[in-house]
Amino acid sequence: MTTSHKVVAFDSAPGLSRYAALAAALRARVVAGEWPPGSALPAESLLATEHQVALGTMRRALELLVAQGLVERIHGRGTFVRQGIAGASMLRFFRFDSGSGEMPRSRILSRQRVAAPAAVARRLGLATGEMVLRLQRLRLLADQPCLLEELWLPLDVFAPLAEGSTAEWDDLLYPMFARRCGVHVHRAVDDIGFAVLTAAQAIPLGLAAGHPGVVVQRAAYDLGGRCVEWRTTRGDAHAFHYTVTIT
Repeated sequence: MTTSHKVVAFDSAPGLSRYAALAAALRARVVAGEWPPGSALPAESLLATEHQVALGTMRRALELLVAQGLVERIHGRGTFVRQGIAGASMLRFFRFDSGSGEMPRSRILSRQRVAAPAAVARRLGLATGEMVLRLQRLRLLADQPCLLEELWLPLDVFAPLAEGSTAEWDDLLYPMFARRCGVHVHRAVDDIGFAVLTAAQAIPLGLAAGHPGVVVQRAAYDLGGRCVEWRTTRGDAHAFHYTVTIT
C-alpha cells in the first residue's frame, strides 16, 4: 500500500532565496488559519516532503520564522505557532502604589461606531471614513483610576464587540479579541511621549487640567501584519517609571 503526501507548491520570487520564499509560504498558511496560534506545526520532514524541498532548506525557513517571532521551538515537543501577546500592559511604564498588589481592572467609559478620522485610518490601513469602533477605557488599581485609554479598532474584524454589554468584558483585551473576534495580536509597537493633560483627560484620572502626563501610543498587529488596534494611553507623569537594562 502506498502512502500519498500532500504537495504544496510555492514560488521563489526574484531576489529572494529559496528558504525565504519557503518561509513566506509557511507564513501564508499560518495567516490563512491552517495552523492556529498555539498549535503545533507538522514535523519538519513532513513539511519538507509537502513543499518538495530538502530538509535543510525547511529547517532554515523555520529558523527564519522563529527569528521573525511567528513560531517558537520547544525542546522535545516541536515547533508551535506563537500564541501572541496576552496584554503587554501599559502599567509597566508606571509605578502606582495601590497597597494591595491586586491586578488592574478595566471600565469601558464609552463605545462608539464612527467614521475613521484621516489620522486613524492611516494608522489602521483603512480608507478615510471607513467605520471603526472607538473605545474609551479607564484602568483602575484598588478602585483608583490610573490610566485613561482611547482605542480605535477596525469594525470589519471587531464587529462582535459593537453589540452587547461592555460590563462583561475582560480586564485584558487581547485574549478577549482572540476569543470573541478571532483576532490574535502578534506584536505591538509603543511610542512614549509627554504632554499636559486637558480637562477631559485629567478629570477621569482624578487630576487637575494642565497636569503633566505621559502619552503612550500603540500600534498592534495581527499574525498577517495588519494593524488591528491604534491606542493612546495617558497617565500621571509623576508616576512614570521605565527601566532599561543594557548589556
